[in-house]
Amino acid sequence: GEPGTVCLVRSAWAGSQRYGALLWSGDIPATFASLRAQIRSGLNVAISGIPWWTTDIGGFHGGDPDDPEYRELMVRWFEYGAFCPLFRLHGNREPTMPFGLTQTGGPNEPWSFGEEAYSHISEAMFLRERLRPYIMTLMRAAHADGIPPMRPLFVDFPADSGAWAAEDEFMFGPDLLVAPVASYGARERVVYLPAGGRWTDAWTGSAYSGGAGVRADAPLGRIPLFLRDGASLPIAG
Repeated sequence: GEPGTVCLVRSAWAGSQRYGALLWSGDIPATFASLRAQIRSGLNVAISGIPWWTTDIGGFHGGDPDDPEYRELMVRWFEYGAFCPLFRLHGNREPTMPFGLTQTGGPNEPWSFGEEAYSHISEAMFLRERLRPYIMTLMRAAHADGIPPMRPLFVDFPADSGAWAAEDEFMFGPDLLVAPVASYGARERVVYLPAGGRWTDAWTGSAYSGGAGVRADAPLGRIPLFLRDGASLPIAG
């Protein structure tokens, strides 16, 4: 078919997807609390019928590239952003300048947050690139059938009450469960694995039955990811 148009917008409403609306969450704070809110917001957008979603990685307002907590936030946000339908970095970093024609933000490139953060950020970018063929199948499904690439667990597992209760993890297509880390200093998290699936930790190869929570290691630079029913994706390279 003919090439379509996608429009990056900061507001949308029911039916906006028919106009190629790609919604982002606007000028949000650069905090862990904000990251946690984005995870829930993106899932709400998905089940509202808009499959194209993104955020300003790192938040828009604030964020000191020299602050260790902010550097960790940037890594964790990149890990989450790699599994948003659109993957993009944007923001007005500190030190801020007075508003005017010569105004510019502080450094905001992937290498602006120190060598350790850059090593993790670059790995998230390479992971996104490795997953490009899979992501393109999700984009085609969204175009043809309206199925959002990112969706709450209950979309794929409607019979599981535990899937309806999970607010901070999601399916990215049919084969991959994503469980972002969104608290400063966290190096593990509990991940609910829905009933009706067999799950493999994409980093360790450990296998689990669904219907229960498992404790997943999440060192800085690793987002917990679980493959469904023997699926194979190039997660670890």
